[in-house]
Amino acid sequence: MFKLLTVAALALALGGCAGLNNLNSEVSTFGPWPAERKPASFAFERLPSQQQHPERQQQLENAARGAVEAAGFRVAPDLDGAEYLMQVGARVSTNDPWIYNEPLFWRGGWRYGYRYSRWGRGPFWGVNGGFGYYGNGSTTFEREVALIIRDRKTGQLLYEARASNAGPSDSIDYLLPAMFEAAMKDFPGTGPNPRAVTTQISKQAS
Repeated sequence: MFKLLTVAALALALGGCAGLNNLNSEVSTFGPWPAERKPASFAFERLPSQQQHPERQQQLENAARGAVEAAGFRVAPDLDGAEYLMQVGARVSTNDPWIYNEPLFWRGGWRYGYRYSRWGRGPFWGVNGGFGYYGNGSTTFEREVALIIRDRKTGQLLYEARASNAGPSDSIDYLLPAMFEAAMKDFPGTGPNPRAVTTQISKQAS
C-alpha cells in the first residue's frame, strides 16, 4: 500500500513539474504560402534598427532557429544562397496605468513597435490599447514574438506567424524558443486565428 502511494505521489509530482514547464500561447498565422512550395535554405535578414543591436538580434535568431529547422528549413551558407529570407522580432508590452495612462506620455492612435520593450523595434504594428489585470491587481505583461518569411528573389511575403502570452513578469528570454516553436508549430497552416498552442519551456532556455 505504501509503495502504491509513493508511486502515485511521484507521478503527481512529475505531472506538476511538466505542467509548470508548459507554455500556453495564442498563435495567429497568415500568408499565401503556395501548396507546391517546400521549405528550403534560409537566412535571417535584419531591419536597419535591428542591426544597431546585433547581440540582441542574434539571441532572437538563435531562439527561432530550432523552430524554423523543425519546420523543414535549413540554414543557407550565406544570404545570396538562401531561397527564403526571414525576419524575427519580439516585444513585451505592459498595461501599467501609472506609466501609460498619464496624459503627458500618452500618444494615442496607431503605434509602431511597442509601449515598453527591452527588445527594440521589430516587425510589429497595431493600435494602442490596454491589457487586463490579474486578480491580485498586479501589472500584466503581454509577450509576443513574430516571424516573417519572404522569397529572397522576388521579395514576396509568403508567411507570417505570431505567438503571444500574458503573465505577471516581463521576462521573455527563457520563453523565446517555446514561443517561436508555438508560432511555427502548424506551418504552413494559416488558421484558425487566434488559436491556443501549448509548447514546453526547455530547461536550457531557463
